[in-house]
Amino acid sequence: REPGLETLDHDTDPAASLPTVLSWSLRRLTDQQRTVFALLGIAPGPDTDLPATASLTGLPRTQARKVLRALEDHCLLDRRRHGRYAMHDLVRAYATTLAHNHLSEPVREAALARVVDFHLHTAHTADRLLNPHRPPIRLDPPTHGSRPHRLEDLPSALAWLDVHHPHLLAAQHTAADHHRHQAVWHLAWTLTVFHRRRGHLHDELAVWSAAADAADHLCDLTARTHAHRNLGQAHAALRRHEQAVEHLHRALALAEEHQDPTQQAHIHHILAWAWEQREDYRRALAHARHALALLRPLDQAVWEGHALNAVGWYCARLGDHDTAREHCQAALVLHRRHQDPEGEAATLDSLGYIDHHTGRDHQAVHHHRQALTLYRTLGDTTGCADTLDRLGHPYAALDQHDRARAVWQEALELYLEQGRDADARRVQRQLVDLLPERESVTPPDTTGNAANGRGEHDRR
Repeated sequence: REPGLETLDHDTDPAASLPTVLSWSLRRLTDQQRTVFALLGIAPGPDTDLPATASLTGLPRTQARKVLRALEDHCLLDRRRHGRYAMHDLVRAYATTLAHNHLSEPVREAALARVVDFHLHTAHTADRLLNPHRPPIRLDPPTHGSRPHRLEDLPSALAWLDVHHPHLLAAQHTAADHHRHQAVWHLAWTLTVFHRRRGHLHDELAVWSAAADAADHLCDLTARTHAHRNLGQAHAALRRHEQAVEHLHRALALAEEHQDPTQQAHIHHILAWAWEQREDYRRALAHARHALALLRPLDQAVWEGHALNAVGWYCARLGDHDTAREHCQAALVLHRRHQDPEGEAATLDSLGYIDHHTGRDHQAVHHHRQALTLYRTLGDTTGCADTLDRLGHPYAALDQHDRARAVWQEALELYLEQGRDADARRVQRQLVDLLPERESVTPPDTTGNAANGRGEHDRR
C-alpha cells in the first residue's frame, strides 16, 4: 500500500493537503476505478458492501470486487468487518465533488437509480420473509443493472435489515431528492414491519412523513390511504394522539371513498389502538368490533384473528374477562391454523393478561412465556419488551420476586433502547416496588401495563 490518509493525521491543516494526497492515488487508478470512487461518494448510506457496489456501478460482482480491492490498496477505502467498505469523511467529500464535477448527470442518475432499487427490492424480499401474511405491494422491475441481494430465511432477512437500515433511510432521501415518488412510499412500506418489531418508532414516523408527501404527487388512492394510515399509526406509537387520529380519519375517508372494506377494517383496528393509548377502552372496543364486523364476510382468517384478539384485549381491559377469553381463544385457533406466529404471540400475551386478572397466575406465566418465545424467534423486540413487562406481574403475584425482577430489568433495557420513556419509568417504579423493604407494604402495580401493542403488532 502506498502512503495515503495517514499523511493527514499530523498536518496542521488536513483539508489543505487532501487534494495533493488524493491526486497521488487517483493518477494511479484506471478510468473505471476513478468512476467507481466518485460514485461511492454519492451512494446513500455511511458505507457499502460488494452487492450494493455492484448495483451502484452496474458492474458484475467479480469486477466490482476487484475495483473495491484496488481502492483499498490505494488508501481510498477502509475495509471493515463483515465485508464492508467505508471512506474517511474528507475522502468522501472529495469523491462527491469529483462525481459532480467529472461525471455527467445521466451517469449519476442511473447509478443512484440502480442502488436505490437494490435497496428497495432487497428490503421487499426481507419484508416478505418477516411477515408472509402481509398483503404485498407490486413493485416495478429493478432498473437495468441493479441486482438485488438474495435472502433465504427470516434470520438472514433480519440480519440484512439491521445492517442496512441506515442505507435504506438514506435511499429514501435519495429517491425523494430525485422525485422518485413511487420508490419513496414503497421504501416506507417495506420498512414498516421491521421498524415496529425493532422499536424504531421515530424512523417509522420519518419514513411515512416522506411517503405522505410523495403520495400527494401520485394519482394513486391506495398510496395515499396507506400513507395516512401508517403515518397515523406512527404518531400513535409515539403517543401523539391528535395527529394520529387526524391521519387515521383521513385514511378512513379515502378507504370509504374507494369502497375498500379491508382497508377500513385495518384503519378501525389502529384507531382502537390509538384510543387505547388514552385509556379510553370503550371507544377502543367500539373500533375493534367495527373492524371485526368488516372482516368477517371477507374470508381473511388471519386478519379476523387479529380483530378477534383486539376485541378480547379491550374486553379484558374493561373487566369482561369471560368475553375476552372467548374471543382470544377463537383468535388463537385461527392464528395456529394459518401459521401466523405473530398473531399467535399477541394472542397468547392477551390470554396471559386475562389469566393474571382472573387469579390463574401459573397459567398466565405459561401463556406469556409462550408468547415471549415466539417474539424472540421473530426478532420482535417491541413485542418482547411488552410481554416481559406483563410477565413480571404473575411472577410477583406468585412471590417469585427474583424472576419478576429479572424480566422487568430486561423489559426496562429494551424500553430504554426503543426510546419508550414512559414505559421505562413505569417499569422502574415496578422494580422499586420489589425492593425487600417495600415488598410487605407496596404490591406491584398491575393496572398500568404497557399498551398491548395491538396497533403496533398490526403488520399490514
